[in-house]
Amino acid sequence: MAKTANKGEWSEIYALFKLLGEKRVYAGDGNLNKIEDLFYPILKILREEQEGSYEYSLQDDIVVVSEDGYELLRKNVSEFLDKAAILIKTIRQSKGAFNIPDIEQFMSEIHCNKIKAKSKDKTDITIVIHDLRTGMTPKLGFSIKSEVGSDPTLFNAGKTTNFTYAIEGHEFTDEEMAKINAIDTKKKIIDRVAVIHNVGGKFVFKKIDDIICNNNLVLIDSSMPNILSEILLEAYQGENKSIRELTEIIVKRNPLNYNMEYNQKYYEHKIKNFLVASALGMVPHTPWNGHYEANGGYLVVKDDGEVLCYHFYDRNLFEDYLYNNTKLESPSQSRYKFAELYREKDSNFYFKLNLQVRFKS
Repeated sequence: MAKTANKGEWSEIYALFKLLGEKRVYAGDGNLNKIEDLFYPILKILREEQEGSYEYSLQDDIVVVSEDGYELLRKNVSEFLDKAAILIKTIRQSKGAFNIPDIEQFMSEIHCNKIKAKSKDKTDITIVIHDLRTGMTPKLGFSIKSEVGSDPTLFNAGKTTNFTYAIEGHEFTDEEMAKINAIDTKKKIIDRVAVIHNVGGKFVFKKIDDIICNNNLVLIDSSMPNILSEILLEAYQGENKSIRELTEIIVKRNPLNYNMEYNQKYYEHKIKNFLVASALGMVPHTPWNGHYEANGGYLVVKDDGEVLCYHFYDRNLFEDYLYNNTKLESPSQSRYKFAELYREKDSNFYFKLNLQVRFKS
């Protein structure tokens, strides 16, 4: 049966072939540029398939070894590079879900039958590298993000990621509320927020609707719900959705009244911690204990086919990559039940905004 997958899913197989063919992975800087003198030699790549575990050992050839330690076959490195070239070209040219018979045949030969890792796992590929600086050979799990397809999500939206604000400073009539909620422009959420502000309404953060999501964020930093509420509200008061630029705006306002005398980067540091947690283990509605599932970091498949490594050991580079390349996204307002002004039984007015973070092109 043909294997169909989308661009992002096929990119995982591309990364496998590319890394095996090149026998090393280069680090990237905060702006997705390859650092020529910082790379990690690859000793082996490990894969879990339905019928068992396989090891792709990098010797002169690529040696496929069963979980019992038996050598199953050898392939020349050039074959992996050839298939990687075919694969990246096809990924670029295709749309939706598609199959690639030539690649599927090669996958079958090398006992690689599964295109995508389990969706609940942050780890897409497991690699044993040789760290030239420490001499260590750790086994590390990496999450793979592809720039070839649509921009991937870092922090997924749901009703669980709704932030509730009390609206103070104005008593809205039923007619005013209905008029605000009827705004259906292209930028309707921004326009609704603007009207509320224009009549004197003030947004005061009250809570994250889901207690698990709230607790996960508090585990990262006790101030995280408040900081994200400020960034989220700022995003809907203008056109800016860049995480970095929104954070810089919040720094100037300093809503949490941090001591800024010594130029310590409170907001930037905390937001970077949120991004790293979201990248490596934390999801909104699953209780999180601070454990990073993808303990190696990120592999990024660039549009030109380059695969860059953001190794967790080089945390500053990894943080800068996430900070520079993420944005807030506006998810479906009707699906997640937010962005409507309403009155509760306590006679107070409320408005919800939804948090979703996506990588930007």
